[in-house]
Amino acid sequence: AGLKTLMHGYGTNIEGEWEEVFAAVKKCHEVVHTMGAPRISTTIRLGTRTDRAQTIEDKIKSVEAKLKNKN
Repeated sequence: AGLKTLMHGYGTNIEGEWEEVFAAVKKCHEVVHTMGAPRISTTIRLGTRTDRAQTIEDKIKSVEAKLKNKN
């Protein structure tokens, strides 16, 4: 789908436009159902910003900087 992703121990972050992200989630469900899974449970946390652009990498750098300043 051309979306930016970051997999980690508790899930996968997906970065992209609203419609593209949800189309990818829908496609994932369709593929897994096609593979024979009768039921799928997906938990989604969403975040949007309108005040400025921020990528996954920007957010990680922000958290790392805050952690570094605490030490």
